[in-house]
Amino acid sequence: MPSSEAQNVFDIQTGRPIGERSHSHIVRISPELDGTEMLYTNDNSQGRLYSLKILCWALLEDGTVDGIVPWLNRTVPCRSLKDPLNGHWEGYLSPITQEVFFEAPDFRMAELGGAADFYSGVYLPDEVHQEIPDMIGTHAVFTSDGFESFFIQEVTSWRLYGNGELIATLIDPDAVESTPVLPGDACLYEVQHHPNFRYFFQYRIANKIKSRDPDALAAMSMLLDH
Repeated sequence: MPSSEAQNVFDIQTGRPIGERSHSHIVRISPELDGTEMLYTNDNSQGRLYSLKILCWALLEDGTVDGIVPWLNRTVPCRSLKDPLNGHWEGYLSPITQEVFFEAPDFRMAELGGAADFYSGVYLPDEVHQEIPDMIGTHAVFTSDGFESFFIQEVTSWRLYGNGELIATLIDPDAVESTPVLPGDACLYEVQHHPNFRYFFQYRIANKIKSRDPDALAAMSMLLDH
């Protein structure tokens, strides 16, 4: 289809022109509850494998299913991770079975495909399609002065919008009216849209940053430099 014609044909789920669709556009998510991890290497790893807990599994626009991880200042599908400095995807690891695998489990694909079919056409493109709790200890780091000072807080939930954006939320303590704070609560605000947001970290690194561990702070400064 010529690009000019594609701009006049709109996706029924996203409301965007077909020509603007991305293969990595997220259609549906399912939280990872079994502790599955992404394996990755980086250019300085010298053959070592590192792991990062998977936030959720996602059905993408092209029909594939992939794990999703918070990575630096965004979320990325595991298999598309090709960051020359910080990481390359190498596979998935189940800590329960100790199995390394390279495709999403069949039950995840069946679950996500069935849910996408069931809810097709229910939501508007600019609405929150899903909101899931953060189960992996993700923290968000904010700074307005190049990390001379910073603020770090636990992520409460993740919102999937009809445009495929996956947005983290934090609790605004001044807006809490009742507890516990649950996904969808009015006291939650969105992280990536905040002007001082910089990075996501999982809890092990976040706790080191909170305690001002010199190595963790140095690593954070290196990220800022790049």
